[in-house]
Amino acid sequence: MKNGTITLWGEKRYHSLDYYLKNTYHEKVYRIALNAGLSCPNRDGRLDTRGCIFCSAGGSGDFAASPTLSITEQLETEKRILRAKRKCNKFIAYFQAFTNTYGSVEHLRDLYMQAVNDPDVVIISIATRPDCLQPEILLLLAEINEKKTVWVELGLQTIHDDTRVFTRSGFTYETFQKSLFALHALSIKVIVHLILGLPHETREMMSASVQAIANLPVWGIKLQLLHVLSGTDLAAYYEKTHFPVFSMDEYCEMIIDCLELLPPEMVIHRITGDGPKDLLIAPMWSTGKRTVLNQIHRRLKERNTYQGRLATKR
Repeated sequence: MKNGTITLWGEKRYHSLDYYLKNTYHEKVYRIALNAGLSCPNRDGRLDTRGCIFCSAGGSGDFAASPTLSITEQLETEKRILRAKRKCNKFIAYFQAFTNTYGSVEHLRDLYMQAVNDPDVVIISIATRPDCLQPEILLLLAEINEKKTVWVELGLQTIHDDTRVFTRSGFTYETFQKSLFALHALSIKVIVHLILGLPHETREMMSASVQAIANLPVWGIKLQLLHVLSGTDLAAYYEKTHFPVFSMDEYCEMIIDCLELLPPEMVIHRITGDGPKDLLIAPMWSTGKRTVLNQIHRRLKERNTYQGRLATKR
């Protein structure tokens, strides 16, 4: 809504996921991170065995449940934990760890259907790579989307192929675009994951990635601060080169610059992130998530700006 000349979503100056969910489902919806026990072509030898340089041994699923439990068991366990603390009725089944479209159609259908069959789950959110969406997988996602809402999170990180070669992502920006448009054609909502602060990227390069996403049929976005985690090749590179990482002030200003470029209808799923405290090497200030969010909100007001202020119509 408009407040004078300033766009507000509730009390925020950006279109937050919490705002979207409360307006769509009329109550708070809780996300449950799942580990389906899947792998990744960057780890099983199809492309590489080392993974992306920034990825921990948990495959970006460091906060997900144990893969020794079935999806049904993981959901039930996490629901009990959440309900012991607060009233919870609706949930997002978030297939988070590793590449969650990397497997046979039959196996993936079984995994997804366990979440579909949970009456408390209203959304199936699937994190994956753009190069792991073959036609038969797309058909499966379309099938599941007819039963319950499906979101697909594509880990792009950057539009710059030179950076992706450095980070060993193993796919190109062109591959990402093909997968995005294929999902869009199936009416599946796409969330794009970008990392801000990758080595050798300037602020202009990061802004270019955000601007590119702003002009594509992307429904939601996660803006993630680069975390240097122990045990990763990025950590070794950091120890060797001491490449610069964002200060908190720099990051908050960068986030606001990004929000200004993004269209107001795009849902903002993340503007910072939690790195596992036992693995985090840098930047250590990022452990204070509430402090970071408060500064972003304060600076949005001080700069008298909001999401979409500089966006062009798509």
